[in-house]
Amino acid sequence: MAGTGRSSRSRVSSSRDGIDGDAVPLRPTPNFRPQRGSRGRGRGRNQTSIGTFNVDLKVLLGLSAIAFFAVLYLIINLMTHAEQAQTPRVVTPFPAPKLMDLPQFQGEHKESLYWGTYRPNVYLGIRARTPRSLIAGLMWIGIKDGRYFMRHVCQDSDDLSKYGWAQHDGRSFGHQVIVDQDMNLGTSFLKSKGEDSGYGGDWAVQIDVQNHKSRGNEEASRSAHLFFYLADEDGNTLNLGGDTLDSHENPLLASGSRMDIGNWQLHLKSLDDLEVHYAGFKTPHIHNLSDLVQETLGLQVRKFGRLQLPDTYVDSPNILVFQISARAPFRTDVAFISGTRLESSRVEERVSSLTGTSLTNQLKEKQREFDTKFEKSFNLVDKVDSESIVAGKAAIANLLGGIGYFFGQSKIGVSGDMLPGSHDNSILYWPAELYTAVPSRPFFPRGFLWDEGFHQLLIWRWDTHISLDIIGHWLDLMNIDGWIPREQILGVEALSKVPSDFVTQLPTNGNPPALLLALRDLVHGLKKNKFTAAESDAISSFVERAFVRLEAWFQWFNTTQSGKEVGSYYWHGRDNITNRELNPKTLTSGLDDYPRASHPSEDERHVDLRCWMLLAADCLHSIAELFEKENKSAKEYSATVKLLSDFEVLNQMHYDDAYGTYLDFGNHTEKVRLVWKETMTGHNYATRELVREVLESPKLRLVPHIGPVSLFPFIGRIIPADSKVLEKQLDIISNRSILWTDFGLRSLAKTSSLYMKYNTEHDAPYWRGPIWMNMNYMILSSLYHYSRVDGPYREKARTIYDDLRGNLIRNVVKNYHKSGFFWEQYDQKNGKGKGARVFNGWTSLVLLIMAEAYSS
Repeated sequence: MAGTGRSSRSRVSSSRDGIDGDAVPLRPTPNFRPQRGSRGRGRGRNQTSIGTFNVDLKVLLGLSAIAFFAVLYLIINLMTHAEQAQTPRVVTPFPAPKLMDLPQFQGEHKESLYWGTYRPNVYLGIRARTPRSLIAGLMWIGIKDGRYFMRHVCQDSDDLSKYGWAQHDGRSFGHQVIVDQDMNLGTSFLKSKGEDSGYGGDWAVQIDVQNHKSRGNEEASRSAHLFFYLADEDGNTLNLGGDTLDSHENPLLASGSRMDIGNWQLHLKSLDDLEVHYAGFKTPHIHNLSDLVQETLGLQVRKFGRLQLPDTYVDSPNILVFQISARAPFRTDVAFISGTRLESSRVEERVSSLTGTSLTNQLKEKQREFDTKFEKSFNLVDKVDSESIVAGKAAIANLLGGIGYFFGQSKIGVSGDMLPGSHDNSILYWPAELYTAVPSRPFFPRGFLWDEGFHQLLIWRWDTHISLDIIGHWLDLMNIDGWIPREQILGVEALSKVPSDFVTQLPTNGNPPALLLALRDLVHGLKKNKFTAAESDAISSFVERAFVRLEAWFQWFNTTQSGKEVGSYYWHGRDNITNRELNPKTLTSGLDDYPRASHPSEDERHVDLRCWMLLAADCLHSIAELFEKENKSAKEYSATVKLLSDFEVLNQMHYDDAYGTYLDFGNHTEKVRLVWKETMTGHNYATRELVREVLESPKLRLVPHIGPVSLFPFIGRIIPADSKVLEKQLDIISNRSILWTDFGLRSLAKTSSLYMKYNTEHDAPYWRGPIWMNMNYMILSSLYHYSRVDGPYREKARTIYDDLRGNLIRNVVKNYHKSGFFWEQYDQKNGKGKGARVFNGWTSLVLLIMAEAYSS
């Protein structure tokens, strides 16, 4: 994951929204004007026939020569253009049927997931799973220290006391609680599909505004200002319901028409007295919508001294914003009705069913259904206390509520010879859609490849069909070489959260194939008949079609990330010329600044990647056996599994007797440090910079840093249950001087020379000590395994497992109830959450730890 100490996730420092917005930049339009040529007339016939012939012959020969060279030039030009026109391999889709074209993802399944809270980057955002959607969302004005601030996009600088989904089923329902200073906002989302509905059905939002504190101070008693908006990304005109809007007399806010859902209407209903104002805009820059609203409000305040929209709109607006103002407490319902053109559409009846008491009752029923499904899926009643159950529900709800839909083109870095004549060393991937969970709504509201593998460990246990849908979208992003871009920054909204320096993806760099963790579970469940008939059919058809892509993915790793020795691998992409990093980062591994060999080279062997390759080979072997693929495939993967699980070969390559654990191998020295160096710039101005100083020549050796990487053979269960090596791993895990704390396991041993060391002047330690939930979950999973198999260390494994599980649950739950959030990582000294807050990605694995749900 990423934070301030890491460039791969590129956490963006967000500033508070002010009432004045920025101007939208204009885009220049290139011009092209063809040039004309001219040709002179021939001379008249006033000469003898012989003279005329001589002139014509010379002209003819000249023209022939010109024509020859012109044709030759054209041929060469056409050949050059033809070569350039060929799509580079890196942006050529994998040549196989797409997983998302499977019948199981069409029809009812596709329509049932059409609408959703698929804009995780905003506090409440609704859209459809289509590239150019009708989108909806909520803004409000927060008050702090007498100043107004616009709330819309999730950002840490808003300093909200709490926000997140208390319940969410991933399909048709969600309830969110937001605490902003003295104001409590409850936002609920509900979908409904009836016979008269258009494609995707209808939906409703209920907004409940309360004073958080009972004190009757001036700030708390002021009117609350909400802004509910609709915007059409296709530019279709939105029609205002009327010049005067009223939740009692004229509840129709807007109407319009789209190809996908037909005619539609938006209605506002409330039993409270609301003041409603509006503004209409026309712009393709929907991601800057809060700027437009702020500019408009700022103008109104300066001109008239009123904090309200002007009740005006431009011609043919594609955005309508409705300001809903009232004194708290109040409640209002917004209902979206599709397919309103039909005579039998029963609009009034459908609006009534999605507002008022009817909506409230349906939301209560959905909450009960969520609770029932939660208990059935995770069975926590006899395993943890009530506070843990509340946190567990929030974990799965926020993960499901954080699922987003994105559409766009990734930017891919390429070498200059791939784009002759171009000054830009990047090229766009094909236009693609992605349906995925996200790690963090304010910091990382987009798809990350290896994170998604951990997300799916939870999601498949909740809804197998949603999980397959997400994994299918990811695998369909594979190119012809078997490569998948590891960070998906698709669409303008996603791009707006990422600095331009971190947008480009490099096709030489991979990311752990963690999606295979979920696929392995699904395949194992098939073999053990753990699923319903419908689920089994869906998984079987999915995995069978996915097999060719999984093979290509495996081969990409096997050829591009292989080491010098058979069965060795290393993460490519480390900087071998930097003089600014204490230890060059390995962003591709997902573990960022976790220390590897001090001097990156082709001699490296990374033990974690070797174990990921074992997982991949084992998963492919299981699928090949399950579907009786050709014997050649099954035998090849079986041989690879045998090689990579060979205990003796593993020990020869990576085991260190002195440390009693597994280590990376490479060109390394421990005598490296960061020192201040003074340099002179122009005008004899002296500057200081922190640079790396190497005090001895590196040599090929095992790299003496202990952490989660060292435990990957333990995680992969390669170590025999009766081996003394297993006992040594258990000792390392439970040793307080190495990895053990009262809050979870450190990400780097306390004994390491780089423990909690900055990697550059500004890169704080990231994977050099703090506690990460994904690694702790994987280690805990193997402790659980070794505590249940016969062997001399079974009881020892059980004791460590119970203590570690208790520590992790207790600390995460305590932090959740104290801060209101899940955190990216936890401090190894005091257990406090740190890094990105509102991190509902793999920290949600604490729920599986509560449920003791691990891979078999």
